[in-house]
Amino acid sequence: MKWGMTTGTCAALAAKAAAILLMRGERPIEVDVPLPDGSRIQHRVHLFEKDGEFSSATVVKDAGDDPDVTHGSFLISSVKKNKLKSIRFFAGQGVGTITRAGLAIPPGEPAINPGPRAMICAALQEVSEQGFDVTISVPSGEKLAQKTFNPRLGIIGGISILGTTGRVRPFSAPALRDALKCALDVALAANIKSLVLVPGNMGNKAAQCHFAVNGEQIIDVSNEWGFILTEVEKYHFEQLLIVGHPGKLGKLASGQWQTHSGQSDSAVPYISQLALQISSCQTAGANTVEELFMTSLEGRERKQLGTLLATEIKKKVHQTYLALPPTEVALINLKGEILGLTGDLTLGREK
Repeated sequence: MKWGMTTGTCAALAAKAAAILLMRGERPIEVDVPLPDGSRIQHRVHLFEKDGEFSSATVVKDAGDDPDVTHGSFLISSVKKNKLKSIRFFAGQGVGTITRAGLAIPPGEPAINPGPRAMICAALQEVSEQGFDVTISVPSGEKLAQKTFNPRLGIIGGISILGTTGRVRPFSAPALRDALKCALDVALAANIKSLVLVPGNMGNKAAQCHFAVNGEQIIDVSNEWGFILTEVEKYHFEQLLIVGHPGKLGKLASGQWQTHSGQSDSAVPYISQLALQISSCQTAGANTVEELFMTSLEGRERKQLGTLLATEIKKKVHQTYLALPPTEVALINLKGEILGLTGDLTLGREK
């Protein structure tokens, strides 16, 4: 299946193209930008505009074979020089503004996530070290946002500019399950004894940051937890570690083994009830699991809840999948910091 580009990648491509027009007076047919993993991606520029001190470029979002609501949308980046030697971000038409705490970006900021911001900065620095004001617009964004979780998350006015890797992996359950089987077979062939399961890129990075493991031990499960745990039962691994954000992994504690947002309930109600066991804080108004942990609880309570939730996940996993090896759970926040864990987690790096 064809991979696509994130909205963050599109914004970075458009920003670089706009900066080339502003600084050099050139209108390149295509531009390329660096991705977080060190690779590069190249794409066609759809349209240029120059208006006084501003230059703008438009890139058409290509989500590949993923059923992304933003596929075919126009991503417009407008750039203007500033005297600060830094890059400032603004929300244009169709890009949301954060109004509630608990997300990766603080309230009042445009809904442009840290990953895309870093990509845009890297792309602009390839053109000039001049400071820029960057405004991202998506003309259809306000309408598209109604098909996303943004209104529930307190993001008003449009969509979010997202992406941690820069690329969109197409969602296909059969293809993903085949890939997961292959990953287990590869781990077996490599004589891996200690296996690590993560929902995706954030868990992958956290696992390698906090534990002595390498990439060969890690499998990105996405949302197929019921499938992967059933498959792991058939193998003979000695240890299993599950690492990820409680917004995803918290669903496992309530017996939801397919964690896609369209096929599962939010983990917020379950975790809010769990929080009552260790705190008198009011968590009922929390909009996201991140908000519940990071703004509703103090540091000690946060650790207590993280540990309690990790323990409940471990208990539910072993109650449901009886043939699994000894399993531990580590929960992280959006910054990749440990919120709670079970066991002593002596998982070792394998050669």
